[in-house]
Amino acid sequence: MTRAQQLGVVIGLAVVAVLTLLRASDPQLLKQGRDVTFDEYQRLSPRAYETMPVKVVDIDEASLRAFGQWPWPRDRLAKLTDRLVEMGASAIAFDILFAEPDRLSPRNVLRDVPEIDPSLLKRLPDNDEVFARSIAERPVVLGFGLTNEGSYLPPVKAGFAFTGESPVGAPPRIRAATPLRPQLESNAAGLGHISLNPGGSSAVVRAVPLFLSDGQQLYPSLALEALRVAQGGSTYVLAGAPDVPDTLTAAKIGDFVVPVTASGELWLYVSPDTTERYVSARRVLEDADVSPDIAAAIEGSIVFIGTSAAGLQDVRTTALGQNVPGVSLHAQIVEQILSGRYLSRPDWANGLEILSIAIAGCLLVLLTTFVSPIVALACGLAITALALVTSWVAFSYAGLLFDPLAPILAASITHFSATAFRFLVTDRERREVRQAFGRYLSPSLLYRIEHNRNALRLGGDDRELTVMFVDVRSFTEMSERMAPTDVVAFLNTLLDALSRHVIANEGTLDKFIGDSIMAFWNAPVDVTNHPRKALRAALGMRQTLARLNADDAFGFGAAQEVGIGIGIHTGIACVGNMGAETRFNYSAVGDTVNIAARIEAACKDVSFDILVSEATAQALPGCALLEAGALGLKGKTTRTRLFAVAGDEDVAASPDFDELQRLHSRLVENLRVRASASRSLANAAKLKAAAITPGLVAFYGRITRRSDHFTETPADQASRIAE
Repeated sequence: MTRAQQLGVVIGLAVVAVLTLLRASDPQLLKQGRDVTFDEYQRLSPRAYETMPVKVVDIDEASLRAFGQWPWPRDRLAKLTDRLVEMGASAIAFDILFAEPDRLSPRNVLRDVPEIDPSLLKRLPDNDEVFARSIAERPVVLGFGLTNEGSYLPPVKAGFAFTGESPVGAPPRIRAATPLRPQLESNAAGLGHISLNPGGSSAVVRAVPLFLSDGQQLYPSLALEALRVAQGGSTYVLAGAPDVPDTLTAAKIGDFVVPVTASGELWLYVSPDTTERYVSARRVLEDADVSPDIAAAIEGSIVFIGTSAAGLQDVRTTALGQNVPGVSLHAQIVEQILSGRYLSRPDWANGLEILSIAIAGCLLVLLTTFVSPIVALACGLAITALALVTSWVAFSYAGLLFDPLAPILAASITHFSATAFRFLVTDRERREVRQAFGRYLSPSLLYRIEHNRNALRLGGDDRELTVMFVDVRSFTEMSERMAPTDVVAFLNTLLDALSRHVIANEGTLDKFIGDSIMAFWNAPVDVTNHPRKALRAALGMRQTLARLNADDAFGFGAAQEVGIGIGIHTGIACVGNMGAETRFNYSAVGDTVNIAARIEAACKDVSFDILVSEATAQALPGCALLEAGALGLKGKTTRTRLFAVAGDEDVAASPDFDELQRLHSRLVENLRVRASASRSLANAAKLKAAAITPGLVAFYGRITRRSDHFTETPADQASRIAE
């Protein structure tokens, strides 16, 4: 073993130790990655929706349209309760807070009217009393929320029995609850909390607390209370871990035993949201004789009453990435318990994952140092495959949650670290040679040389490109008034700022030609949707130039602003290595390149900064484009139809552009027939264009002088060419 290998092993094992300790500490970032992995498993294999005696009576948009805005008067909720009881609901759970008196109650509405006789006021109906009488002696469960204010805690309607050590300190803490109206509190058959992820930092609901604790008393969730009341049960039986206080392992509710986490949470195994789970409250309340299908759905079911109306904002995100009403998650808890399909993460899962990181890391360090990084890479890929397959099989067949991400990530970091050390120590000379060549060749070309033996040969391939030319306006006049060093500084500032947008949008910088830039997209590698990315680069250049002018980055003062012209065309061009055998460039040539250059030059004639050809415009649906006419480009025998770029999709979707587009279409038609109304339309378009982009003002200021650009339509042109 050489000294370098010894040092490599020591450093590699140190990295493994750090990664193992990091996993043992389980920072928030690893927890988030683990949660996302488990979410993805559920998306690949969600719990299938099965017809069960669980329904959601939904106060949906249709219900609000039929009976008015929320909150409804509680006599209507009493009627809803009566209807559901008549249809045979086994339990009715309200995912609604009843903390305040019903402000729509006749007694409350007229209480502050001085002319009302107090004796008459007492005889007026009170909706809270009506609702309280409706739920009395019926299987109705009410919900309460959590609050940090006050000291109210609701009474517990059920008893608790423990096996093993007391788990009272295990669940999340409750400091205070939203108060319930006294008559409702006393008449309800059950009371349960409606919090789905109290104190959770994530918007996604993954595990829900079945119980809360104030340190002395446990408080069940709305879903558990509904299940208990439906079975006529009176006691929860909670299993704690032997000899480990404040730890839960399972909860028994009537005939059902539910495995839970140590803090009493249930991992939600959700099914996709479906309309079969819901019954509109309108259909229950509105029909004198409820339809047989509704009655059959309610009979014997545990019914949750809540809202999906968007304005009421009771929306939660599930592991499937769906935004669903909160009440549906309460229903899904009961569905999951009835189905017996649970997810669980064993207590020993953390230890197994930590041990796998240590073993796999040591193996990869030894293989990388003494065998080969390639062999170590193959071993690492095998470890990755094994972790993924094992985790997926455990989830699919046993509902067990094992994290493959942390071992895979640790193995990748270990392999990278060991390989990097070997590269730095044993391959130093080769690295120095590569760095020397890297000073003269672009990274993309250097990559091609390294991976393709034919890359140094001359020649090219025909492929579709989007080509862009950018040129500085009035550069000759500016340079005559500047010292040569100032010209260089000006060009460096401008071209560096503009060229960044080409790179950021996956373009290839071909060359700088004095004050001009040539760039293209879709070579040397394929670029999806390349016309749109070229457009985004052009719009980015427009914004950057405006910022540079506003900041006086060129030192010209407010008296002179720098302008550019941009031409873009999409078509077939030859791209490849061109030049001599001893010195060549990777570039593109062909008619497509020439047309793009001519379009850039036409920006002066059109008085606008960004023009695209018709071929490019056809690949940009939804963008803010305006016809600029058919122009005769230098060297072309036929006219080329051009379009001015006002903005991207957001601009195109704006009302201002929609109105401008209508004005522009009318203006173009008038210009084609040389109608006298062209000037007034151009002035109207100019006023509207100022709100979109200032460059359009000059465009419309001179458009009537270019009416000949619009007199020949593409159809006329095709006819003339055919003749």
